[in-house]
Amino acid sequence: MAGEGSAAAEDTNLSSLVSSASLVLVGSLFGSLSKLFEKIVLSRVLSTAAYDAFSLGFSMLMLSSTIALVGFDQGIPRFMSRFQDDRDVRGVWVTGLVIAGVAAVSIATALIVASGWIRRVFFGPGVSVLVPVLFAVAIPLVVGMRTAVGAIRGHENTIYRTYAYDLLYNGLRVGLLLALLFGFGLGVFAAGYAYIVAAGVAFVVAHLLLNRLLALRGPFRTHAGSLLRFSAPLVIASAVSSMLSQIDTIMLGALAEASNAAGVYQYGYPLAAGLPVILSVFGFLYMPLASRLDDDSNREEVDRVYTVTTKWIYIAAFPLFLTFVAFPGDMVNIVMNQSDPRSATVLAILSIGFFMSAANGRCQATLSAFGYTQYILVVNTATAVLNLVLNVVLIPAYGVVGAAIASAVSFFVLNATAMLVLWRTTGIAPFSKWTVRAFLVLPIGLFPPALVLSEVITLSVLTLPVFGILAGLATVALVAITGCLQSEDEVPVDLVEQRLGVRIPMIRRYIPSNNRETDWNR
Repeated sequence: MAGEGSAAAEDTNLSSLVSSASLVLVGSLFGSLSKLFEKIVLSRVLSTAAYDAFSLGFSMLMLSSTIALVGFDQGIPRFMSRFQDDRDVRGVWVTGLVIAGVAAVSIATALIVASGWIRRVFFGPGVSVLVPVLFAVAIPLVVGMRTAVGAIRGHENTIYRTYAYDLLYNGLRVGLLLALLFGFGLGVFAAGYAYIVAAGVAFVVAHLLLNRLLALRGPFRTHAGSLLRFSAPLVIASAVSSMLSQIDTIMLGALAEASNAAGVYQYGYPLAAGLPVILSVFGFLYMPLASRLDDDSNREEVDRVYTVTTKWIYIAAFPLFLTFVAFPGDMVNIVMNQSDPRSATVLAILSIGFFMSAANGRCQATLSAFGYTQYILVVNTATAVLNLVLNVVLIPAYGVVGAAIASAVSFFVLNATAMLVLWRTTGIAPFSKWTVRAFLVLPIGLFPPALVLSEVITLSVLTLPVFGILAGLATVALVAITGCLQSEDEVPVDLVEQRLGVRIPMIRRYIPSNNRETDWNR
């Protein structure tokens, strides 16, 4: 009976994670598509120089806000999931809001004071100084919003995060952008104003929703010391993660010979960024869940969840990865209305780097949940140095292609090293016989025909959905018939059937019976 209770609890954890992932996937896809739509609109309406200025301003905002968070976007949910007393939980939120708020205001002030120098070095003399100023003003508001979302995450609440961040922040920002761009003709300034207003509104709404989970007014016990000891190493970790996403664009503005290099790079980058979105869908609930299980001394369950979800991420992302690598030029042309071969090469290279990185699973989140932030600090610092060196060496020689290679290599090294550290310190790794089999059979089985097909057909707006559906069906079929499925795979199948109200044909005959003693012999 005890074994049955334990198994039921484990299934509940996995089911909760998948249910959360399905909602986060919808929200994340909306958010990702809104950002992509935003860049599509701006790339088509603005001049190349103006779009280049937007790309640099956006990168500055993302990198600065990540540094200002001081790692609290990870620290707040971790500590909240471990405390029971409302005074402690409230104190975690207060500590994060005050410290991150002060850091954000300080960074924004410094950027505004230095805006003239920033414009000359990175944006060029033809860009108004108001562009970097607007994006700097948005930094404290974005940080405040993300602090509230981190507190919502600590309560393992997915729906409020989706409301405040994915739907409100992203939807309002795009709506404002369109109104200011086409209604008032503000050009690149429209993006800066849209980010300021949307972040400010989302900051207020996120805290109103958080107040439903935890009364924000009341006594509190701050935990500044323990929270800073945990989060401080994550400052560099978060900065590196943001740097790997944004510093290549900034360095292109400073080092590339072509004046429009940052803009050309951003025609391919937003598409490739869709792959990490699929990786992130399990991340919102995964970290506090893993932290709670670790607090209960249940690392075996963390190992199980980590391994199974890594395989699901790989399978779910593979059709998109296949399309981006086999048809990069067609994708850039369809989505961004650009035919520059450099953007297509950027998309293919970054897709390979992002996908290989995703194959390591939620390794950094697991290390963070266990409190091993010092390892994250070392790994991310080394990767930051590697990324800077690669950008300095490759951008002058190869331009946007060099920046893509630098980012792809750095992303893979970052997560592969973190996965090895996790395995060496805890014995947890994302590899079972089913995971390894999926890692091998999908690229071997599907890339050769896709690459041959790319030589004879050109994808269009009409044929792209057809290819996407066929790639998805081929991925599922190949996984099923080659023995990549295990008993835990009933969880996502059950969820899909419940949500759609239909029974998926044939798939269950390929899922083994629920027998963990035999399933988890690695």
